[in-house]
This record gives sequence, structure tokens and C-alpha cells, in this order.
Amino acid sequence: MEKGLTSVKALVLAGGSGTRLRPITHTSAKQLVPVAGKPVLFYGLEAIAAAGITELGMVVGDTQAEIEAAVGDGSAFGLQVTYLRQEAPLGLAHGVLIARDFLGDDDFVMYLGDNFIVGGITDLVARFTRERPAAQIMLTEVGDPRQFGVAELDGAGRVVGLEEKPARPKSDLALVGVYLFSPAVHAAVAELKPSWRGELEITDAIQWLIEEGLRVESSVITGYWKDTGNVTDMLEVNRLVLESVEPRVSGHVDAASDLVGRVVVEPGAVVERSRVVGPAIIGGGARIRDSYVGPFTSIGASCTITGSEIEYSIVLPRASIAGVGRIESSLIGHDVEVTPAPHTPRAHRLVLGDHSKVQISS
Repeated sequence: MEKGLTSVKALVLAGGSGTRLRPITHTSAKQLVPVAGKPVLFYGLEAIAAAGITELGMVVGDTQAEIEAAVGDGSAFGLQVTYLRQEAPLGLAHGVLIARDFLGDDDFVMYLGDNFIVGGITDLVARFTRERPAAQIMLTEVGDPRQFGVAELDGAGRVVGLEEKPARPKSDLALVGVYLFSPAVHAAVAELKPSWRGELEITDAIQWLIEEGLRVESSVITGYWKDTGNVTDMLEVNRLVLESVEPRVSGHVDAASDLVGRVVVEPGAVVERSRVVGPAIIGGGARIRDSYVGPFTSIGASCTITGSEIEYSIVLPRASIAGVGRIESSLIGHDVEVTPAPHTPRAHRLVLGDHSKVQISS
């Protein structure tokens, strides 16, 4: 551990409602949706611990009980977690505001709990503790900057301006969901007024630091970053993580089955008369019978897949898929049952929650 890292705290924001992942997030925290068999949030906690940080404040909202049950006191990650209740999602800077007592006068890294970054944050934290700017942000080039906080840099690469979801972006550099701050940010947050979105924007706080003449540094990351707030990005992150999986068979695979490539079969899982083409993960206690599981698929614990084909998908624990032909590019929630429709009359019978998206071939 590098000298100085222990004085940095972490603030993880895990209070959002996950509207873009509905209906999954009507009953489940978006930060706990699994990628390659592990909640997105856990990747961030591991990155924070690997950077030598031990004290972590977790900003939580309506899904507090679920997140607290999953993370506990943080000891499994080598962390000491303090839970900080946010009564409503009033913005990233509001998360800093309610964490004021926990943060004290320490430097801190703020990490958005549904973000996924390859390569961790160890080097970023080390640079911050070495150079001690008022703030340090991570940027990445994006195709449509209007969906993000956008940074404007001068010729020397110094941050000169920030805007949140601008209609006319001044660059294609978006803020990644990891920020490092000195205690100077608390004065900035105290001055903020809600934006047009009704939120206290962290971009406005950083802009305040710039206007006060304080140093705001940035680094443009070339590695992989995703905000896993929608199904497309969630599946893409799942694909990326599975690319590096090492094959392991801890469950039972019968002689009539075929495993091809990098396949993980967790303890208690059973694969019978089936073909699994990796990279793929079959979760603990899952049952795969007379089926095909294709590349970039994560099957959750205690799922049952019978007489079906599935590829490039995430299936959450205890779901059941039986006799439905081929499924791909799908996110299937906890305890879901997918079965064939009756052949007559020729009609689709659906029970769908609010904000569901369904594609049906006629």
C-alpha cells in the first residue's frame, strides 16, 4: 500500500432508483444486478479496497435493506462501511452534503455504485494523494455527450468548465463515475442551488471550485468504462467480464453434455444432455437440461433451464426457462418463469410490469 492512501475515505453512492432498468429495479437495487455472477457494486468495492482505502460511507435510499444485506459491515471486502440514508435522490452533490460528518476533513473518492471501470482506481488515488488538487475527475470520450456531465479542457488539459447533460456539448469528454476531492468541495456544495432537474449537481460543485481559482485536474481514461444503467450496457459489461473468466467445473456435468471453451460450473450446478459454449457461467445449484447455453451468458444460482437455447444474456437467480426455443440479448429477473404459449388460439398471453419492454416476432 502506498504511503498516504490510508487518509483517503470513500463515498459510494447507491441510492438511485434505476428507472432505466425497470421492471428489474422495481424489486431489486440496480447496483446489485449481477454481472458475470457478481453484483456490479462489488466490483467497485473491490477496486476501492485494492487502492488501500478502508473507511467507506455508503449513501443508500429505498433499497437500503437489500444493499445492507448484501454488503454487511464491509469486512468481506476489507472495508469498514457506514450507511448514510438519503431520503430522496436529490443529486450526487446532495450525497456529499449528507456525508459531511462522516467525511470530516479527509480527502475522499466518490464512486457511483452502478459504474464499472476496468483497471481499478489505485493509480488514480495515488496520483491524487501525490499532487493534491482540489478535485480530480476521470473523463472518457463518448458518442453522445448530451447524456452525461461534460468537461471542457484548455490547451494544457486543465478543466475550465463543466456542464450536466448539455443540449450543446462543448466537447465529447464525459465524466466517468469516479471523482476525487479534497475537503474544499464541502464549501462548494454548501453554495449550490438545485439545477433544472431539481438536483444538487456535482458538476456545479466542481465548476464552483474552478471559478474560485482552485485546481481541478483530469485524466482521460482509455480503458473500459460503463454506466450500467440500462440493459444494453449491462449485457456489454457482462460480456467484457466473461472474456477473462477461467474455466472451472465444480458442479456435475454428465457424459452426454459438452462444454466448449471457458465455462464455469459452480458448486451444486448440474448440466445434463446439454451444450454450453463459453465464455459462460452456470451459477451454484442451477439445473441445465436438454439445452444450449451460448457465449456471454451468466446463469444465476438455482436457475432451471430445460429444452431451451439462450445466448448473450443474464439470468438472475431462481428463474426458470422451459421449452421456449431461442432467447438472446435478454436480462431475465429473479424468480421469473418463461414458458411456451399455447399453440391455439394463436395469441400472446402477457403479464407485464410497468415500463416493461417486450419484442415479439409475429
